[in-house]
Amino acid sequence: MKILLTGCDGQLGRCFLDRMPDTWEVLATDYKELDITSEEAVSAAFAEFRPDVVVNAAAYTAVDKAEEDIDAAHALNALGPKYLSENCAEFGAFMVHVSTDYVFDGTATEPYKETDPISPNSVYGNTKAEGETFVAESGADYVTLRTAWVFSEYGNNFVKTMLRLGETRTELGVVADQFGGPTYAGDLAAAIITILKKNTEGNVVEKGIYHYCGEPMTSWAGFAKEIFKQAEEAKRLPHKVMVNEITTAEYPTPATRPAYSMLDCGKIIEISQVESSKWKLNLSDIKVINKLIEHLNEDKSYKII
Repeated sequence: MKILLTGCDGQLGRCFLDRMPDTWEVLATDYKELDITSEEAVSAAFAEFRPDVVVNAAAYTAVDKAEEDIDAAHALNALGPKYLSENCAEFGAFMVHVSTDYVFDGTATEPYKETDPISPNSVYGNTKAEGETFVAESGADYVTLRTAWVFSEYGNNFVKTMLRLGETRTELGVVADQFGGPTYAGDLAAAIITILKKNTEGNVVEKGIYHYCGEPMTSWAGFAKEIFKQAEEAKRLPHKVMVNEITTAEYPTPATRPAYSMLDCGKIIEISQVESSKWKLNLSDIKVINKLIEHLNEDKSYKII
């Protein structure tokens, strides 16, 4: 299998490369190797490499910055998937595209299903929704995986932000009225690999949109409390950290975030038998915690969510 991977330096991209079978041939690209916002560059990459599969893990994920950097967010989150999927259709390649819970407005009271109407309320959410539409209309065989609250030992994420702050602070205020499902990028990568393996074995996963996120549902404050609990038990923090629950109104941000964005993952689990993501178990895995600490200073451009 020849795989074109975009976003190879991101959380999902790096976790995918860590877990990918050795027998698969991969062209791992980030923006330096392939500018997916350039139609010409994407077409040239397909003509030269001729992939069987495209895994699009590239995205503009700076949610607040996107409110002002609209053109860049649109180019990467909408036009990039458009050019990739159109070339997939032309070359007969299968596409796995990664999207987000931010395509929903957050007014639900039970986990969102794939058939629920989308209504994004941020530039980031809108551009990701556009990308979904382009992929669906491209004529390519595809699976779009919506996920949420991604964390890993790589890059910048909420877990690493909390661990960094916990090294020097004994008390933090964290939003407690936004709810979702934290997702370990390693589990998401494993789910994608499972889907691709099933396709090669003839158990083709029907094209369309699927949800994949961690469980159980929690708030950002609940997530932070568990992070500190596990880090303290692993003796990776110098002191206990108190998490004070605050409201969204007390921590205003440029982009509006869904108050509730838990995803119903039953469809993908039933159809492809992927394993669900249990974020508490990921945090309690000493290997994961140690890797998080090891890569803690890899990206210092963090901000409390």
